Amino acid sequence: MTDRGPLSAVSPLDGRYARYTEPLVPYVSEGALLRARVRVEIEYLLALADLDATPLAIDGDDRTTLRAAYEEFDKDDAARIKRIETEGTEKYPATNHDVKAVEYFVRDALPASLDADQWIHFGLTSEDVNNLAHRLLVGPAIDEVLVPALHDIRGALADLASENRDVPMLARTHGQPATPTTFGKEMAVFMGRLDRAIDRIETAAGGLAGKLAGASGTYAAHHAAYPEVDWRSFAREFVESLDLEFVEPVTQINPCDDLAALFDALRGANAVLLDLDRDAWHYVSQRYLGQRTDADETGSSTMPHKVNPIDFENSEGNLSKANSDLDFLGEYITTSRLQRDLSDSTVKRNIGAALAHCCIGYRKTEAGLAKVVPNEQVMADDLDANPEVIGEAVQTILRREGHTDAYERVKELTRGRRTSLEDFYDLFDNLDVSETTREELHELTPAGYTGVASDLAGDVE
Repeated sequence: MTDRGPLSAVSPLDGRYARYTEPLVPYVSEGALLRARVRVEIEYLLALADLDATPLAIDGDDRTTLRAAYEEFDKDDAARIKRIETEGTEKYPATNHDVKAVEYFVRDALPASLDADQWIHFGLTSEDVNNLAHRLLVGPAIDEVLVPALHDIRGALADLASENRDVPMLARTHGQPATPTTFGKEMAVFMGRLDRAIDRIETAAGGLAGKLAGASGTYAAHHAAYPEVDWRSFAREFVESLDLEFVEPVTQINPCDDLAALFDALRGANAVLLDLDRDAWHYVSQRYLGQRTDADETGSSTMPHKVNPIDFENSEGNLSKANSDLDFLGEYITTSRLQRDLSDSTVKRNIGAALAHCCIGYRKTEAGLAKVVPNEQVMADDLDANPEVIGEAVQTILRREGHTDAYERVKELTRGRRTSLEDFYDLFDNLDVSETTREELHELTPAGYTGVASDLAGDVE
């Protein structure tokens, strides 16, 4: 075992970006997985002791001692398990098997008065332990780290929506000037999308499911030892005691459809933020958004004036990597050759990396939003420079007044050419409409043609 610092890290997740991924360490690190395995083994041992069929009895004090093995689990405990696995100790040979090393560790955690070595890992296959341990970690990682980070972004979007609900802005469809909107309304769109994405994630995280059915999913070893015990009910009760749903029937492995659903939900949230990152980047490029500067920060190594939208760019890169990983994970871990092959085991070790890229991306999006300042004058100037966008309103009002050629007349005036408000005024003055309608048309302006955008932005909570 080695203790490498950030400059020796193979991945930027534990190197350059370690400060962003640190909150995930208690949930997706190797040490966290070892601790979760110890928890499963000990709680399973205690559940066996509660069966009338077994001669195992564990009293309250011994239960407290056993649970302390995972409740007080530290890096020295993790290091001991790794030594048992890779090097061996005076008591145990090297196992070259991580779950077997955990079993030996739990043996050493037994109180001296308790003769229970043979009951540790009784009837289990390693995947019984691993599938539960992974879910005991992934669920809290989502609930305690990723979802709160998404709520922080949601809060930033709500503030931008509310504060800029009345700030008119030229919209662009197909990259071309289109019906105006407000900056606040556009931020409200992303906020609403993120709300729905968070709901999906929370639902999927709340539906994580575990199995405890032995080497081929038949409870064969358990049934051979104690055929009178209802092992299916025992397994369900045990899995649900860990606040997981129970899945049955299975092979040796949990089919992982629950994790795939969670990864898909995360991808959905990431897709929303990728869209936001790219739009924010364009708004910065168009100078619709300015950025607060840091006097100590360097924007470019050669161009001193640069203030680059680096947070949005960094987020885009990390969320793209996360979605690639999540897509791969969701597809790969739901397949297995026959009743079991080991290829999924090494793949599942990369779940933490996918969540880490999510974590970095979320924090970078949040940082980018905290820096941006809407440039109302630039937005106003752009609206003034594109008066043709009121053409939609003109032809719609004329349709209301019975002009069947309204669309064609406005198209002739505006399509593919620069148009001024004066050109529109000339059109209005030559229309066969009432003076009230003519006045209504003359009052149209790009900045005022935003419909109920302000109300839409004001609905955010």
